[in-house]
Amino acid sequence: MIESYLPILILLAISVVNAVVILGLTYLVSPYRPTSVKSAPYESGMPGLGGTRDRFSVKFYVVAILFIVFDVETVFLVPWAVAMRDLGWEGFAAAMIFIFILTVGLIYEWKKGALEWD
Repeated sequence: MIESYLPILILLAISVVNAVVILGLTYLVSPYRPTSVKSAPYESGMPGLGGTRDRFSVKFYVVAILFIVFDVETVFLVPWAVAMRDLGWEGFAAAMIFIFILTVGLIYEWKKGALEWD
């Protein structure tokens, strides 16, 4: 039975050895010379504006969560688009109900002011 797993174990061993060799070579060959400019924190090429413990507005998190929710829901529509011809009118109706519910949710959030950035 172990013979059937032998190729997988060999591939796993080669992968681990490859990772260790690459990390070792990086450590040995890289010219790591830290300076105060290189060690300074930055985000998107701009220096930081405050401390790392500053509080963010709850609106920031709400908008981020809404983005993730609608992004994930959009991903659910991709398999439907691929299999649309096989699903027929029932699949089309189900997708339209799904999109309608998403639209109602978006309008509700818009009316509540969740997308307003102050």
